[in-house]
Amino acid sequence: MAHYKVEQDDWLIVYLKYLLFVFNFFFWVGGAAVMAVGVWTLVEKSGYLGVLASSTFAASAYILIFAGALVMLTGFLGFGAIIREDRGCLSAYFCLLLAIFLVELVAGVLAHVYYQRLSDELKQHLTRTLAENYMQPGATEITASVDRLQQDFKCCGSNSSADWLQSSYILSPEAEGRRVPDSCCKTVVARCGQRAHPSNIYKVEICGMILTCGLHRRLQLHFY
Repeated sequence: MAHYKVEQDDWLIVYLKYLLFVFNFFFWVGGAAVMAVGVWTLVEKSGYLGVLASSTFAASAYILIFAGALVMLTGFLGFGAIIREDRGCLSAYFCLLLAIFLVELVAGVLAHVYYQRLSDELKQHLTRTLAENYMQPGATEITASVDRLQQDFKCCGSNSSADWLQSSYILSPEAEGRRVPDSCCKTVVARCGQRAHPSNIYKVEICGMILTCGLHRRLQLHFY
């Protein structure tokens, strides 16, 4: 009877060991995915940094990279602890899991609470950028960022194409009668921005909302 109980306990330990190994594998894969999204954001979307009021977009990417790397390191610790069956390493692993969970819980709540404020600030800054900096001397990077944003997301203006009515560029002779920049056009050709008709330019999509929603979703990927 005692021998049967020992065998049953051994089977339970093996079962729990493999269950923990599978959980840790998915935990590690999740960390790798989060870090990959952070790296992709920096590499592919760095062109939008010129239209942001601060380094918020870049900071979100660095947060994802750091968090993903931390999860992956914790996962490696877990693999080592499981394979070696080291109680000390297992204790450290579970402590790190608890710490990561608590930090993500707090960060997730803060991201949800301050999202609307961040969204409003980013849209206000984007509106000012369109009005004051687009196509102005020394603002080549900002101009390129705005053009890329509008073409990539098929939008025009921070809130609508009407935002361009107060733009220094549109009001200047250099605009050559354009009502919006050519990057607002569905098919970009020279001076296509002279015709601000819904059939010619993007009027439904909102750049400011798309930009902040994209930032929020990247944070949600990790925090939620």
